Amino acid sequence: MKIITDINLKNKRVIIREDLNVPLDEEGRITSDARIRAILPTIEKILNEGAAIILLSHLGRPTEGLIQKKFSLAPVAERLGLLLKKPVRFERNYLDGVEIQPGEIVLCENVRFNIGEKTDDRELARKLAALGDVFVMDAFATAHRAEASTHAISKYMREACVGPLVESELQALSAALEKPNRPLLAIVGGSKVSTKLRVLENLLLKVDQLILGGGIANTFLAAAGFPMGKSLYETDFIETAKALMDKASKEGRVLPLPVDVVVAKAFSNEAHATVKKVDEVAADDMILDIGPLTAKRYAKIIAKAGTIVWNGPVGVFEFEAFAGGTKVMAEAIAKSSAYSVAGGGDTVAAIEKFGVESQINYISTAGGAFLEYLEGKPLPALEVLK
Repeated sequence: MKIITDINLKNKRVIIREDLNVPLDEEGRITSDARIRAILPTIEKILNEGAAIILLSHLGRPTEGLIQKKFSLAPVAERLGLLLKKPVRFERNYLDGVEIQPGEIVLCENVRFNIGEKTDDRELARKLAALGDVFVMDAFATAHRAEASTHAISKYMREACVGPLVESELQALSAALEKPNRPLLAIVGGSKVSTKLRVLENLLLKVDQLILGGGIANTFLAAAGFPMGKSLYETDFIETAKALMDKASKEGRVLPLPVDVVVAKAFSNEAHATVKKVDEVAADDMILDIGPLTAKRYAKIIAKAGTIVWNGPVGVFEFEAFAGGTKVMAEAIAKSSAYSVAGGGDTVAAIEKFGVESQINYISTAGGAFLEYLEGKPLPALEVLK
């Protein structure tokens, strides 16, 4: 794939697909501008090349064809202008063309207001492509979706490339999964094996060690014959879990299971937490975190890793009584000398909660695309650029 430095941008109209899907409060005010700040270097680099910039993005999940103020990118245009200390023109009606000169910046209204965006409509893609001369795909979080503004648009551009944010994401993931320092450790948490089965299968082919957390770990504990009480686990995937454990054993992969857990009688922040061995879980217990002995053992594995890929907490970290396991893991990763890559919404939230952002080598905010990359799936919006 081409990158920005492969293309002469002088006097070109550059269309950049960014991820400006920022959180807004009920009054339409931006509550976090992290995604806007992330694109500032890209914009400044392209402006310095003497280009004009046309920004495309989505926000939320509006109904196509229906203009909804709560999904408007107008607040983003205003905040971007303040951060750049430069005017950012907001265009609501842009499909028939945009007047723009080198050095100017235009942010187009939410692409998901356009009928055909989600279905990768060719006619819509042609109209979007006609806005500029060069297309820059810089929104990794949307790369797993074949949509008009991420995928089909590339087919109708004279020149297209990936942007710096996508480039850095791919470099980080490649360093972690394709050319890792060994041992390669993956930590996969989450509620269900079913939603991350392909991730687990693909990672078992690559990693040396695989630590499981949350409901996923519960399903594997059930497969190993331990009592689950009222814990979240998937009975339909017990045989799948057994097969994955057998596969890990045959291929020499380390797949440790918890030896102790933190349980409660109810799923609540006020529930009383009790540490039990995994064979002592009662019929009315719910497993909500790994126990301190397990956390200590996992921290030792983390300390010896050469590369760490982290996706998902190991317990209900939102509740203080059940945050201990994820906190120990986060702090162990932060202290580790390993190259670390973390991604997924809950993972990022845990990293922020425990204040270890600066000690993780790369943090991906791309939930679905990050997962599909871990699954080994091709990402349509990037495949089309090859």
